[in-house]
Amino acid sequence: MKEIYAIIRMNKMNDTKIALEEIGHPAMTAYTYRVMGRGKQRGVLQEVKFPQISKEKAEELLKEGEAMTYVPKRLLYLAVNDDEVDKVVETLIKVNQTGHHGDGKIFVCPLERSIRIRTGEEGE
Repeated sequence: MKEIYAIIRMNKMNDTKIALEEIGHPAMTAYTYRVMGRGKQRGVLQEVKFPQISKEKAEELLKEGEAMTYVPKRLLYLAVNDDEVDKVVETLIKVNQTGHHGDGKIFVCPLERSIRIRTGEEGE
């Protein structure tokens, strides 16, 4: 099994839930409150503060230190069988990819053990 962490735009949460349900993977854990982070670009001005700002102006403001330090996102955790990982990752990318900075990040990690608390059963 694998654990998939997906950091996505806040406005993509509902579309992501629907798309995962459509491929037969409705189970997930999500932070319903925002998480904060940033990538190499040091924050995305257009996403948070100035929706009509030009790329040149954004780069100028970034140089001046006007970018937000952290950008609000949503964080999802998914436990996925090994044979479903590629399908889930492809779905996450398809739904969340806009082609702009700030689309998010997906991490795939090994999951050593899974135990259902109610019954004590283990495994997939």
